[in-house]
Amino acid sequence: MNREVAQDITDAVDNAFDRQLEFTGDLIRCPSVRGSEAAIQDRMEQEFADRGLETDRWRIDEEDIEDHVGFGPMTVPYDEDFNIVGSYRPAVSQGRSLILQGHVDVVPTGPLENWTTPPFEPRVEDGWLYGRGAGDMKAGLAANLFAFDAITAAGFSPAAPIHLQSVVEEESTGNGALSALLRGYTGDAVLIPEPEENALVRTNVGVIWFTVRVEGKPSHVREMSKGFNAFDATNDVIADLRTLEADWNGQKDRYPGFEDVDHPINFNVGEISGGDWPSSVPSWCEISVRAAIYPGIDPEQAWEEIQEHVRHASIARRGQDSRLPRLERTGFFAAGYRLDEGGEAEAVLGSAHRDVFGQPLRSFSTPGYLDGRVYTNYGSMPTLTYGPRSLDIHAFDERVHIESVRNITKTIALFIAEWCGLKPLK
Repeated sequence: MNREVAQDITDAVDNAFDRQLEFTGDLIRCPSVRGSEAAIQDRMEQEFADRGLETDRWRIDEEDIEDHVGFGPMTVPYDEDFNIVGSYRPAVSQGRSLILQGHVDVVPTGPLENWTTPPFEPRVEDGWLYGRGAGDMKAGLAANLFAFDAITAAGFSPAAPIHLQSVVEEESTGNGALSALLRGYTGDAVLIPEPEENALVRTNVGVIWFTVRVEGKPSHVREMSKGFNAFDATNDVIADLRTLEADWNGQKDRYPGFEDVDHPINFNVGEISGGDWPSSVPSWCEISVRAAIYPGIDPEQAWEEIQEHVRHASIARRGQDSRLPRLERTGFFAAGYRLDEGGEAEAVLGSAHRDVFGQPLRSFSTPGYLDGRVYTNYGSMPTLTYGPRSLDIHAFDERVHIESVRNITKTIALFIAEWCGLKPLK
């Protein structure tokens, strides 16, 4: 690809960037928390259709994916959970095919009073775009679409098939990406513009979601010693999990890419509920936990270790009785992955990144979950998770850096051009 063509493509991104920013704001306005993604998927389907793409919309069906090793248990109905794919297929394919994926689901906002402005009302300030999902990952979802547009605006069409995938369930199970893979969507490479600080993810952890339920024995508070306090017992379980977390973090030198990560394994207690009455010793308590595992570790192996650790610690404290904690998987059951170095797709992305940013492409290891594990582990496809700068994703006042989004979009557009090849429009 000559410099003149590359310049035309990046100029096309600049020319449409105001519209891209406006479109990203429209996506933020869709409160696409779990179970409420239908409206934003309607919008994405229309955007794909408006570009003449072949559209495919389907509801995720547990029966289609539950036997796959990468499946995560479903604990909510999927009645309104749809994936949308817009496919570009040239009459004659001459280049390498590509999947461009983004997810539409976002995490809950938390207390609204802790946001500077309402989370689903986009706000631009000091070079940042604010709103729930701005970084994770509606800016990336829009970047895929507008990078694809830039090819046409520059007077070309891609020479190979491209699947623009808008999926659900990335924040809970990864079942949206898994469903797309099992529906038959493949490519010679996959690019997912998650918020990754203008860098490429080399390695990321796997994730297991589970609940722990502790049964207590209620009594009147005047006779507290006759009861069994489920809250106190749950605190003991949390301490047991912290012990296992520390043990796994102590093993990080065994796993390439994590040697210099300060705390790669995190056990997060994200939800807690229990008890029935302030003047009664609590008879039950339940916590929801997210645990990380190193790439290369089988989730089944890690799950057995978690269960055994909690059970043995509880027995050591209180002996074997009916009040042993009960653990149940509730979502993610995902292995981590590592992107091998030196691949062609990475080289093409690195070249495009250097052209736009003027510096080499950096790679790093992340303690977060990524859908890249689906395509790397189960589709044998090189998966490039690479995207813009962000701050406070999953937190209050989430935001994405606007100029970073512009440059990431240019990089994706140049990647499409080089990876898929170009044909002049007639």
